Amino acid sequence: MWAASCLASCCAACACDACRTVVSGISRRSARIAYCGLFALSLVVSWILREVAAPLMEKLPWINHFHKTPDREWFETDAVLRVSLGNFLFFTILSVSMVGVKNQRDPRDAVHHGGWMMKIICWFILVILMFFVPNEIISFYESASKFGAGLFLLVQVVLLLDFVHGWNDKWVGYDEQFWYVALLVFSLVCYLATFGFSGLLFHWFTPSGQDCGLNTFFIVMTLTLVLLFAIVALHPAVGGSILPASVISLYCMYLCYSGLASEPRDYECNGLHKHSKAISTGTLTLGLLTTVLSVVYSAVRAGSSTTLLSPPSSPRAGKPLLPMDKADEHEEKEKNKPVSYSYAFFHIIFSLASMYSAMLLTGWSTSVGESGKLVDVGWPSVWVRIITGWATAGLYVWSLVAPILFPEREF
Repeated sequence: MWAASCLASCCAACACDACRTVVSGISRRSARIAYCGLFALSLVVSWILREVAAPLMEKLPWINHFHKTPDREWFETDAVLRVSLGNFLFFTILSVSMVGVKNQRDPRDAVHHGGWMMKIICWFILVILMFFVPNEIISFYESASKFGAGLFLLVQVVLLLDFVHGWNDKWVGYDEQFWYVALLVFSLVCYLATFGFSGLLFHWFTPSGQDCGLNTFFIVMTLTLVLLFAIVALHPAVGGSILPASVISLYCMYLCYSGLASEPRDYECNGLHKHSKAISTGTLTLGLLTTVLSVVYSAVRAGSSTTLLSPPSSPRAGKPLLPMDKADEHEEKEKNKPVSYSYAFFHIIFSLASMYSAMLLTGWSTSVGESGKLVDVGWPSVWVRIITGWATAGLYVWSLVAPILFPEREF
């Protein structure tokens, strides 16, 4: 007994030392990656609790206070929402506390980049506390998450457009034949993938002998948008490039597939119903990976490039009354440097992503029956994906025609 107690104490001490070593190794440059790692950890915790927490939550009287115990799917959804709410509150509190940080002299700059052991402890406590809040609060958060998730998808679309336009401008800016050929080849590959993908969608989601008019409409509508992108981009008055059009076309076709794959498994036009578990696992893995990658890019790109929310530069005013040596002068200059991105907006991205990941893991919290055991399945998921694709198309076309319609404004 004494030996087991000593072994447990040694293991705990080693674990704490390891944690302290990792936390102390987080520098200013790696802080953003550390936040992304913490967000990824929340996804893993949500996924695990979604699978194993239901039997325990059924025994908690302040959660299961119903006259008739709900189905297992209800507790799975509730567990994901509670973890998501804790994650949302953690990043929202950080966002509010970072409003107005303009330079590195601000004490909150050190809070943003340091104190990781305390942050991890606070995050853990917040997540645990969420399992003690009333069901009514979780229900309200569930409703709010639908709007927050939609806003996160809109941010994704805007940043994707920013990325493809920047990518195109960089290759064109080289002004060399190699890069023009590379641009053309990559565009052709994207178009071939887009049209090949559309053929698979017709094969999977419009089976013969079934009335699948809605699925046919979704696929044909997406193909129409693909042709519209090319026509508008190559119009002489627009003077656009084929690379952004091809990438956005492929992304819209992927969103169309994602929407159709989210149809209920008992829907006769869903040709994936025979592989529902495999497709659900693949959708979950791809969806979570896409979410993590988009959060990383969104947080880094949006935080550093948003002119409205990025803090203005704050140059030093005046000179010191007493001369300083070079080391002190260098340290003083470092402290007076303006921050390179908006800390508040950086954390807001994570807050919205917490809502989106909750909706992804719960099928937008409305899946029941067989589909409720899967991931991101149900008609709400279908329409969210399809409307996101249409919004992407609208924003891309607008980015092309807006400079022509409003030449006096800068876009």
